[in-house]
Amino acid sequence: MTNRIGFACKYMHPDQSQPKKVLEEIQRPLNEKATTITWLNNQKREVAEQRLWDIMEHNGAAALRLIEYVGSLPDGLRMVRLGSNQLPAYTQHDWSYYWQQPDVKAQAEKLYARVGEASRRLDVRVSMHPGQFTVLASDNPDVVNRSVEEFEYHADIIRYMGYGKSWQDFKCNVHISGRKGPQGIKDVLPRLSPEARNCITIENEENSWGLEHILELSGHCSLVLDIHHHWVKTGEYIEPNDDRVKRVIDSWRGVRPAMHYSISKEDYLTEHRHDTRPSMEDLLHRGYKKAKLRAHSDMCWNTACNEWALSFSDDFDIMVEAKHKNLASTQLYNQQFQQKHPIQFQSRIY
Repeated sequence: MTNRIGFACKYMHPDQSQPKKVLEEIQRPLNEKATTITWLNNQKREVAEQRLWDIMEHNGAAALRLIEYVGSLPDGLRMVRLGSNQLPAYTQHDWSYYWQQPDVKAQAEKLYARVGEASRRLDVRVSMHPGQFTVLASDNPDVVNRSVEEFEYHADIIRYMGYGKSWQDFKCNVHISGRKGPQGIKDVLPRLSPEARNCITIENEENSWGLEHILELSGHCSLVLDIHHHWVKTGEYIEPNDDRVKRVIDSWRGVRPAMHYSISKEDYLTEHRHDTRPSMEDLLHRGYKKAKLRAHSDMCWNTACNEWALSFSDDFDIMVEAKHKNLASTQLYNQQFQQKHPIQFQSRIY
């Protein structure tokens, strides 16, 4: 099975030195639009509703273009995460009614059915990742209720795309955040729809809840190992043959697992060599701060860390969470295959 390397949410043109307007023209057709609740609330109802319709039309078409673009790449790059703003204000109580109107719902289903069909036809692995305010393990019942609504919004899009029918036919990932930790996740899982339970994955954090905590959920849902989070939390470069990694793999029940990878920012570790792994002990001794080491880099700049991440590729697909998106994932791909003629990007897609 071909291992895959993917990127998250946004297409970036390779020549970022071009004028901003030129880049926007190139990138806009593949990237989602958004709006704010404040803007919606300050408009007449019909103006706000038209804006939501227009964004839905754009985002559905952009997601399709993004899938078609990723589907044109080599097999090892056919992996992408869709952004969470596909249908804005979906869970906002003042605006959620809009998305349940029969004509609006029918159009959303039509648009995202096309996205799902394209992803299957082109063999693109697609995922989603609800944002930081989705805290399923909170000790605040209101936060949990809102988080369940937010996760089910993602599950609705997953249904529209034709996924959620079997275990991990689609990955929808959340962090194990909230004071209740693993027990909080166990408590909330029965509240989720069957499609949501089929798709949910739980990821280790770099702060409170680490790898040892998500392993408590291995019999309940699939687990996502974020090796950068684990390094930030523990200073350990965990290896693929570690028994804990085997337990993560087993949680996917025969489906190929996905893992997350990033590196600390290159403009923070400016004096560090690109061909050696940073030592957490050494960095902290020299005055570097963990809070800043958490932040994701722009590119996969450290070849030694890249080699470490790629050592997992026999068993995992790798989602690159670097800020320069497809440019970083392609950089990692090119290092994996030591391309004499690296994969390049078209200057214009559509």
